[in-house]
Amino acid sequence: MRLIIDCDPGNGVPGANVDDGLALALALAARPRLALELITIVAGNTPRDLGFAVANTLLEQSGHAVPVIAGAARALCERPEPWRAYLDRTIADPALAALWRNTPAPQPATPARPEAAIAIGELICANPGEITLAAIGPLTNVAHALQLYPQMAQAVKTIVIMGGVFAVEGYIKDTNFGLDPEAAQLVLNSGANITLAPLDVTTQTMLTQQDLTRLTQPDTPLCRYLRATTQPWVDYSRHTRQLPGCWIHDALVVAWLLEPDLVTTQDYFVDVALEGGVTRGSSRRWRPDSLRLALGMPEPQGKPIQVMESVDNAHLLALIASQLARA
Repeated sequence: MRLIIDCDPGNGVPGANVDDGLALALALAARPRLALELITIVAGNTPRDLGFAVANTLLEQSGHAVPVIAGAARALCERPEPWRAYLDRTIADPALAALWRNTPAPQPATPARPEAAIAIGELICANPGEITLAAIGPLTNVAHALQLYPQMAQAVKTIVIMGGVFAVEGYIKDTNFGLDPEAAQLVLNSGANITLAPLDVTTQTMLTQQDLTRLTQPDTPLCRYLRATTQPWVDYSRHTRQLPGCWIHDALVVAWLLEPDLVTTQDYFVDVALEGGVTRGSSRRWRPDSLRLALGMPEPQGKPIQVMESVDNAHLLALIASQLARA
């Protein structure tokens, strides 16, 4: 399977999620079943340039070579300042900051021109029906690509997205859709073949320190890097979110490409709210023929989206372990 991953990785960055890094590592380990041809970087979990440095460091440390191209540094319309202040805030608790004391930091890397949207659109449109796009950050780069190359919606094999939330306590919106609602709405309504992994399913995943030790037991450069950069995030998640470990949202997207039977799915129309202080960036799913009250509902755009609903976490971890053992 020919693959592009559009992401916002944070391995080695204090307080930044590492699920993008695990998704990238799984794709690299799964060669040749997955042929990762391009990595593109979007502002999200980390600022674009920092994410670019993280992706390049991961590749250098693991001994893999894949083109990395920077993309959008800000959303289509959403103001970046409140999000960056929230996502890039310094860890106030010295004990939590110290979790990253011995963690290898990403090596500085300066991206060339931000041409991710062009690279995505050209690769997909030059190979119709052959390229899968895994979009595991805000959808700004993907939206730009669809604006530049409208034919991409029909040319892409499928777009697998991590984003959205429908019924998870504590969440009205998720970061990926919330940071760029206009991009999310554009992509979801594009008419492309789309599979969505919302927080509802990704919060059913769990990686503990014991799991991490087992998954990264092979003494390979990739496993050593993953272990060193993931350990502090697992402990940070335990202390700040009162979880046994950490969710591995983005890794589920790549795992599903390898084994679709990991999850159950249902088809829905999905849209993203663009108005309202509370609801802006929130997502809704529905089936027109099952609505008990449809008054005022516009005709749905695009086409139904395959939405992941449940996952077998033990199966997911076993799959990741088996792939990393082959890396």
